Amino acid sequence: WDIVKKMISWRLSDDAIEPESDPETHDPEFRKATRCKIFLAYTSNLVSCGLREVIRYLAEHSMVDVIVTTAGGIEEDLIKVLAPSYLGEFAMSGAGLRDRGINRAGNVLIPNSNYCAFQDWIRPILDAMVAEQTTNGTRWSPSSMIRRLGLEIGKLPNGKDSIYYWAAVNNIPVFSPALTDGSIGDMIYFHSYDNPGLVLDIVADIRAVNEIAVFAHKTAVLILGGGLVKHHVLNANLMRNGADYAVFINTGQEFDGSDSGARPDEAVSWGKLRVECESVKLYAEASLVLPILVAETFAKHFEPKQAGGAPARE
Repeated sequence: WDIVKKMISWRLSDDAIEPESDPETHDPEFRKATRCKIFLAYTSNLVSCGLREVIRYLAEHSMVDVIVTTAGGIEEDLIKVLAPSYLGEFAMSGAGLRDRGINRAGNVLIPNSNYCAFQDWIRPILDAMVAEQTTNGTRWSPSSMIRRLGLEIGKLPNGKDSIYYWAAVNNIPVFSPALTDGSIGDMIYFHSYDNPGLVLDIVADIRAVNEIAVFAHKTAVLILGGGLVKHHVLNANLMRNGADYAVFINTGQEFDGSDSGARPDEAVSWGKLRVECESVKLYAEASLVLPILVAETFAKHFEPKQAGGAPARE
């Protein structure tokens, strides 16, 4: 918990003024207000399996500065606004579920009708995006598309339950470099036959996420799970010679040579974490650990930002 408390509480005023630094950063008020940039990364299963509300809490109260997730981490949140999923069992027959039009994600059951509702909702938004691209010259990127989807889902009765509604409202950029790897990609594919021409600029997003890291005075990474999201956040921090604080929570082992299982010390060798980085890897199932971690750190110790963010819920 101590590392998370440090990433929450750090201010530029905690460090000595560097002689060759920008004079604008010498102002005492600026230094008191400048925080550590916190990158939150998570895999899609965590949105599906019950951490959605915890992640939304962090976005709703502007407790993190950057989010990186997979396509499923986006669409599962949006679909939950449109239709419910159900609790099943890991051992349920795939063939039997297929006959009933039900998809299983672990022990979560998602009816095909949920994806039909998602298609009905997203198609008019894709139409509007193509029109704005054609008429206004709008250049869409995965992050700007996610922001648009967050604002649109917020118009629905349950829209304020969405992670990405609050990320959009609080100007928290959400990066998903593999946004087409899921139902969103399916919808873009289907839509391209009826209304072709939508372009998503991934170069704009890699510049954006890297430059957030490069120009930050201090950075922290809180990474739930592994794979693409873990590497994307750490690679952005490589551009500044590494993050200053790091907490990894996953069950991966290093012995298969994967990035998912790698310990923080491996990231130090690449320059993704600084040599002096305060880091820990917690070998645990994230859906059990994260609620406790957030309750004992962010909920107790985070000081609200002066601009933006939502009032605490009862």
